[in-house]
Amino acid sequence: MAFPSKSVAFVSLLVLTITQFSHSIPFIVLHGIGDQCSNRGVKQFTELLTKFSSSKGYCLEVGDGTWDSWFMPLEEQTAVVCEKVMKMKELSKGYNIVGLSQGNLIGRGVVEFCDGGPQVKNFISLAGPHAGTASVPLCGSGFLCMIADKLIKSEIYTDYIQAHLAPSGYLKLPNDILHYLEKCRFLPKLNNELPDERNSTYKERFTRLQNLVLIMFENDSVLIPRETSWFGYYPDGAFKPVIHPQETKLYNEDWIGLKTLDDAGRVHYISVAGGHLGISRKDMKKHVIPYLKDQASMVESIQRGYAKVYQSHYNIRQSSKRKQAVPWLQDKASSKLILDGSSSYHWPPSVQSFIRELLGLAED
Repeated sequence: MAFPSKSVAFVSLLVLTITQFSHSIPFIVLHGIGDQCSNRGVKQFTELLTKFSSSKGYCLEVGDGTWDSWFMPLEEQTAVVCEKVMKMKELSKGYNIVGLSQGNLIGRGVVEFCDGGPQVKNFISLAGPHAGTASVPLCGSGFLCMIADKLIKSEIYTDYIQAHLAPSGYLKLPNDILHYLEKCRFLPKLNNELPDERNSTYKERFTRLQNLVLIMFENDSVLIPRETSWFGYYPDGAFKPVIHPQETKLYNEDWIGLKTLDDAGRVHYISVAGGHLGISRKDMKKHVIPYLKDQASMVESIQRGYAKVYQSHYNIRQSSKRKQAVPWLQDKASSKLILDGSSSYHWPPSVQSFIRELLGLAED
């Protein structure tokens, strides 16, 4: 069947127009606590995002990675990332952020606090403790861990812990809100929770985002509650029930612009199966990749479609048969987990040594 000449001309013009204005938007990955960019999971995750989106990705490291993710205060980690993105010429025309767990708070800190930094376009959050967490990351079993958990919860808002343990910057105990607001150094500022210190600049910068993608994992046992991934949390003074994000003061009073973004249709609340950060390729392609794809990928897609029009019906049928021959293999591969943060959220020996020193316990 002949292809209408007007359609050929239209498609050619469309390809030419998009080609002229196409550009690749890079992205950065900010890993979670106890991880580092060189680790296999984060490295593979970043590489697959680049492969599937055709956009260049960079995992930005803070200090030595694992150690500093635990012991460098989040305001300092944010400053390190801010300095890095400002120096990267590749990001000067704008970029996207993909945050993993704690890395989301650093990413949001860059969006809100980084003066003169390049514009963040899309923010894709995987299991981010955006409204805080009511429990420290898992220590494990044993007498030391039991003592450490109680000690940290009782001392979490002291100046010493706030200056030496990164998670203390977003541990929000519902039964100790006054101390949280007074002493916690990072999250109250990030979420504009302090009534006398709300900064309109943070809100203005946050509402510049084109898309905010909030991915919650249905079986997340690291974040307490898991709904914090959507900005949901407990009411002040109690550990139940969980308040939906649209019912919180942060949302309704629009402290950081979350409601503004949501009203504009730019917030995407997504729930996926799995434990903390346990995302599959299928879910990655469905929920993450669309917000990283650049216009150059659109051009390639149009060009491929344009070429297929001229193939014979025989070749089209053969292509269809080949696609139908491997669906099971594709489904099997797509369901394999790329990341599985639940298994890595135990304190490394270095952290346990720090706790021993804090408790005044010596190794036998």
